[in-house]
Amino acid sequence: MPKLLKDQCITEDNFLILNQDQVDAGLPAGDLMLPITAIDTAIKANSEHNGQIGIWFDSDEEPEHLVDKISQFEVIGVNFPKFMDGRGYSIARLLRERFDYRGDVRAVGDILVDQIYYLKRCGFNSFRLREDQNPDYALNALSTFSHDYQTAANASEPVYRLRHQR
Repeated sequence: MPKLLKDQCITEDNFLILNQDQVDAGLPAGDLMLPITAIDTAIKANSEHNGQIGIWFDSDEEPEHLVDKISQFEVIGVNFPKFMDGRGYSIARLLRERFDYRGDVRAVGDILVDQIYYLKRCGFNSFRLREDQNPDYALNALSTFSHDYQTAANASEPVYRLRHQR
C-alpha cells in the first residue's frame, strides 16, 4: 500500500485511485478516488458506498465548473502526470483560495520529495508518495525553510509580518 504524508504524519494511503474505465466496470469496496469525469457517480456513491469517496483532477482539468459539487467530498486529489507539470499547483491554489475548500487536497502521481514544501505552500496537505521515495525524507521536506517571504495558500506567517511584530 502506498505511503501517505498527511498533516505531518506518515500513514498508509487506503484510497484506491480509479480511472474512468474502472469506474465504468463498477466500484469495488473500500475508500476510492474517482476521476472528476465521474463526478455524478461519485456523488451518488458518496451516500451509498461502504467507504470514503474522493475525486481527483488531472493537471489539465479545471475545477471552476464543479465548484458547487466539490464541497461534498472530504478528499480531492490532483494528479501530476510528470514532475515537470506545474498546473496542479494552480488547481490547489484555486481550491483553497477561490473556492474555500477546507478538506484534504492530496498530491498524487509523479511528485518529487523536493517539491513537497512548495506543494504545501500552494494548499496541498497530503502527499501520496511513490514506492521509491523515503517517507522520512518527505517528512523532513515539509520544514525545508524556517520562514516564508510571502503569503501563500497554507496561511503561514510571512517573515515581513514577523519582523513588524517585534
